[in-house]
Amino acid sequence: MTTKFPASVVVREVGLRDGLQSIQTILPTDCKREWIRAAYEAGQREIEVGSFVPPRLLPQLADTADLVRFAKTLPDLFVSVLVPNLKGAERAIAAQADLMLVPLSASHAHSLANLRKTPDEVVAEVARIRAVRDAAGSRTLIEGGIGTAFGCTLQGAVEPAEVLRCMQALLDAGADRVSIADTVGYANPAAVRDLFGQARKIAGEKFCCGHFHDTRGLALANIYAAMETGVARFDATLAGIGGCPYAPGASGNAASEDLVFMLGGMGIATGIDINRLLALRARLAGWLATETLHGTLWRAGLPKTYSTAVPTPLAAHTS
Repeated sequence: MTTKFPASVVVREVGLRDGLQSIQTILPTDCKREWIRAAYEAGQREIEVGSFVPPRLLPQLADTADLVRFAKTLPDLFVSVLVPNLKGAERAIAAQADLMLVPLSASHAHSLANLRKTPDEVVAEVARIRAVRDAAGSRTLIEGGIGTAFGCTLQGAVEPAEVLRCMQALLDAGADRVSIADTVGYANPAAVRDLFGQARKIAGEKFCCGHFHDTRGLALANIYAAMETGVARFDATLAGIGGCPYAPGASGNAASEDLVFMLGGMGIATGIDINRLLALRARLAGWLATETLHGTLWRAGLPKTYSTAVPTPLAAHTS
């Protein structure tokens, strides 16, 4: 049996938000600008630059507005931010971010710990955000991101039916698109293939992205399974940094450089220069010298048989 994979895949870099929010080091704004520019020069065209949350909660992300302004100066860069509530959304709209990701935890326990809201209260907040966005005449897209979709360290099991219910509710509330995240690294390829297949039947092309943590070493395998269902956008972080501060044990994301390497070897275009990305990872290692970094490609290097040509990807779907 031959599996048909997407011809091209978008790798959305989320290290500046998901990565930095979970480590102690507060990276200077100038270093973050260097990161954004270098990632852009390597070919990345979708970057999540931060989160509009109170600085007292996440001082690592206090400069998000400055980073949005800088990132918007780079031609054709699609700039996203995370917003936990209406106030954060208003800041994202004012900053003219291209997309705001509103997180919703399918786990009731994690939702209360992370956002102090139930999943249904988050859905109601998305409806308010949509109304404010439309009233402002803003073009900022709203993505409802469903976390803890495969289980939760606080609650335990999360039923697929609840994930799909939350997805439909987000769409009904006015989210432009939806995504699914394995926040705590509980997923496996069979579970991903099943849930993503069902999600695609509900949301079609509005189901736009997968987000996988590598806590138990299965992030790339899970991305492979997700691609089998037709999903062609994935979050990743340089050096695999990150996790969730409110989900114990949720360490490590899919490493951007490992993902780009895998996709390139499969003949799937990303538009990203792997050598430039590895050079950026080396710079990041210097900036975060006291932090634990992840990923494996940097240690072994590129095989002699690996082609470093950069195929031009298909146009990224941003609406």
